[in-house]
Amino acid sequence: MSESFDAVDIIRIKRDRGTLTNEQIDWTIDAYTRGVIADEQMAALNMAILLNGMDRAEISRWTAAMIASGERMDFSSLGKPTADKHSTGGVGDKITLPLAPLVAVFGVAVPQLSGRGLGHTGGTLDKLESIPGWKASLSNAEMMDILRDPGAVICAAGSGLAPADKKLYALRDVTGTVEAIPLIASSIMSKKIAEGTGTLVLDVKCGSGAFMKDEESARELARTMVDLGKDAGVTTTALLTNMNTPLGLTAGNAIEVEESLEVLAGGGPSDVVELTVALAEEMLAGAGVRDADVAGALQDGRAMDVWRRMISAQGGDPDAALPVAKESHVVTADRDGFLTELDAMKVGVAAWRLGAGRARKEDPVQAGAGVRMHAKPGDRVSKGQPLLTLLTDTPERFGRAGEALDGAWRIEDAAPASLPPLVMDRIS
Repeated sequence: MSESFDAVDIIRIKRDRGTLTNEQIDWTIDAYTRGVIADEQMAALNMAILLNGMDRAEISRWTAAMIASGERMDFSSLGKPTADKHSTGGVGDKITLPLAPLVAVFGVAVPQLSGRGLGHTGGTLDKLESIPGWKASLSNAEMMDILRDPGAVICAAGSGLAPADKKLYALRDVTGTVEAIPLIASSIMSKKIAEGTGTLVLDVKCGSGAFMKDEESARELARTMVDLGKDAGVTTTALLTNMNTPLGLTAGNAIEVEESLEVLAGGGPSDVVELTVALAEEMLAGAGVRDADVAGALQDGRAMDVWRRMISAQGGDPDAALPVAKESHVVTADRDGFLTELDAMKVGVAAWRLGAGRARKEDPVQAGAGVRMHAKPGDRVSKGQPLLTLLTDTPERFGRAGEALDGAWRIEDAAPASLPPLVMDRIS
């Protein structure tokens, strides 16, 4: 067949800081999906977009073209509102696990399509797969049944949702263009809009352990995604949250499930509870549910009841023992004082090197591997006191994990005057 445009012409437009038309964008996404545009040509276009950007209309159309490459889900037959959350990825970020059942307590269905970890950021599906029997892949019919009751599902996105994104994401990952804000925003939002949720809350991480290291770029990403949601008719808000320090006291898979269960039992680290409650309140407000006693539903066991039913509905055993790493190594404080810094990126890389994460998407992960933290910034520590416990099944990994932790923390004589807020801003 005769093609409407030529890939080289499209590349030149963005190279020269021009603006692509709707027709050019539609053709580009379709032609790449069909294999008419070669990987090296799309890599050149991605780099031009990284360097020169896109305007709001271009990003919106690019996102719409990615959605149009596949199917769209429809939850209107559920008879109740739907809300979803997306995090841009961090270290110790297990928030989805307690959050989905918590929101479902209040009659809002949560179709949480999640992914696997890559590099230093953990994956929700990897965490949940440490629960014996639990399965990530569900048919659309199975997903709908679970959304009716117990009302929350956490599963892998089907291959039919935005297939163009799957191909584009793999290319961005190996060509140094992951950080392009138009491409990040359209990648995330094409899947979330195609998923069909009525309300979407974005947790946009900012800091050393996030993809967006500085507040300015995190804010730009949040604003871009909120605009894309608005353009598509999805109620969308974003919370800008701090990722200079890991969330909670664990970074791994099974150990993060364990910590999530503490939160669902009414305990757990204060930062994990704070962010879970904040995101739940945003999701419920977007779905029209106000004045819900969100914290109370964690304390009184209602969220835990939904969790147990949700895990059982996906084949998991909520009472089964979680995997435990075979080997451990304790890292201690070298002086008395106050912990003033614990670098999220360095802890995340250490957990990854211990086997909790993967370098390539086909790599296996160890369920029990990771890092336990025994202190957080602001805590007083004593010389010889455990700061971190490294966990793995393969002790030869301790060396490189230890190297990743070089300079990961700072202990000073005085406590920090104040700690930065966890939730930095709300963008709507």
